[in-house]
Amino acid sequence: MITNKEKLLTPNLPAIERLSCEISEARMSNLILIHGGGSFGHPLAKKYALKEGYKEKSQLLGFSKTRQAMVTLNKLVVDALISQSITAVGLQPSAFVVTNSGRISYIDEQPLKKMREIGLLPVLYGDAVFDFDLGFTILSGDQLAAFLAIQLDANQIILGIDEDGLFTADPKSDSSARLIPQITIQKLRNIQHEIEEAKVTDVTHGMLGKISELIPMVERGIPALIVNAAKPNNIYKALKGEEVTATTIVKG
Repeated sequence: MITNKEKLLTPNLPAIERLSCEISEARMSNLILIHGGGSFGHPLAKKYALKEGYKEKSQLLGFSKTRQAMVTLNKLVVDALISQSITAVGLQPSAFVVTNSGRISYIDEQPLKKMREIGLLPVLYGDAVFDFDLGFTILSGDQLAAFLAIQLDANQIILGIDEDGLFTADPKSDSSARLIPQITIQKLRNIQHEIEEAKVTDVTHGMLGKISELIPMVERGIPALIVNAAKPNNIYKALKGEEVTATTIVKG
């Protein structure tokens, strides 16, 4: 969404600027913004097999390149937000999150809590992080978002993708695909195996990975709204609680 996934290290600057404007116009407080890696993170992480963990020294350069690429993308996002007079601050997840076998094991929430308390907008992202078992791995923005939603008792999570929500089939290839406006966790589990993984390079398993991460969070009563962030004003409407074409995932 905020990058061109077909071109390495290529940001989608118009989208970044538009989304920053929508967030600014919504005038919301107590937000945490988390973005993915797109063409900045995924291709490098895949090339150096970072998700599988540290196995040889040649991966260390890949870890450095991936981390630096994500810092670069995060800076573009934060700069765009600041240009809209949003008090955004980029936070490096690998500095306060440690995983174990790819799952979050430890996270220092105090910086996030203090930032929100004084009116700053934390801007996090999927990152190459250190892992107790693997040495290092890739932490998806989806896992991070769902974990923080539970830990910080969020009211809702809004997931911006490039489709109108979840469909009965792949809308890009099946003209009979119908949007699912609302779905419960139980029904979602029943169709989870049918959700196709993204065809582009994505080491965090595309839509299937996103859905898997959302389930524990929704089970705890935190609804998820999946909305098309590629369409102007959708993120604004979602933030304001206005009617928008989307899929809502509820506990049931």
